[in-house]
Amino acid sequence: MNRTPLHDIGSLALLAALLLSLPLVAGFFGTLHPALDSLAHFRMHLAVLMVIAGLVLLARRFWLNGIVTVAFGVAALATVNSFMPILGPGRVHASLQPDETEQPIYKLLQINLRYNNPEPNKVLSLIGRIRPDVVTLDEVSEMWAGKLALLSSAYPHSIQCPYPNGVFGVAILSTRPFVEGREGRCHERGSFAVAPVDFGGRAVDVAALHLGWPWPFRQAGQIETLAGPLGGLGATALLAGDFNATPWSAAVARVAKLGGLTLAPSAGPTWQWHGLPEFLRFSGLPIDHVLHKGNVIAIAAHTLGEVGSDHLPVLVEFALKAAAFEPQEEGETSLAKLEHDRDR
Repeated sequence: MNRTPLHDIGSLALLAALLLSLPLVAGFFGTLHPALDSLAHFRMHLAVLMVIAGLVLLARRFWLNGIVTVAFGVAALATVNSFMPILGPGRVHASLQPDETEQPIYKLLQINLRYNNPEPNKVLSLIGRIRPDVVTLDEVSEMWAGKLALLSSAYPHSIQCPYPNGVFGVAILSTRPFVEGREGRCHERGSFAVAPVDFGGRAVDVAALHLGWPWPFRQAGQIETLAGPLGGLGATALLAGDFNATPWSAAVARVAKLGGLTLAPSAGPTWQWHGLPEFLRFSGLPIDHVLHKGNVIAIAAHTLGEVGSDHLPVLVEFALKAAAFEPQEEGETSLAKLEHDRDR
């Protein structure tokens, strides 16, 4: 009997489903090897393609194969949704408790600047318009040194960590002073910066991280090299950056474990290939993340409009638990006291 075109399309859809299932399943075993974790980054895309293949199978009356394929794709999407809700807004991370509603709300802005950004003034304009308390920056190349100097009056407290290639450095800018007697620190060739920021008398270690690309590149080794600095973060800390890894990946889980940190739900896709039009941003990857621990309450996060980079800025609102504030001890600066009074 001759095969009909209808049957051929169904067979092709079945073959596609089988091929898609291989990297999709392999990605769930990312803890076994970085190569498998690299596949996990595309779980959302592979799962959507699986659902499409399943629908084609159902349309071609491959009932059992179609049902199994759609179910598998939906199940894979459900694991993504737990990190980055795709079926709803998913922007609010936490609500303040009744005894915390009077606590000041702070803002952190995370931006991968893009080392050769053709429109740097867009970044400066955004920072000036939003006026976040702290800014964490990635891909702080040599071209950005003079640009960031223009912000020194508004952000007098800062640390910049240059990378050996002059491209992938990180920086932290703060309107608030660093904790008296402590300084910012650079680690892992300038890919990780930590600044002890004084939020009205309460110390928070603010960190900026830029991980390299996943396997076959050195991301896994970089994370292990950072084990000491991550473990050395203070009891209350905020870490933001470009992880080049999705929130459901083993790489992000490893960073969280080393630092004793909690991953805040993703604000959504933040990166896409620079050559694609902006309306396809939804198909990008969520690789810019915020993690926290201790007395930090991550309240909300959302992406902002493009600023000439292939990454969208992420604005995070956070507060500190009421119990985090203790009476000022003798010897603390009057500046810290004034900051606390102003915040209240």
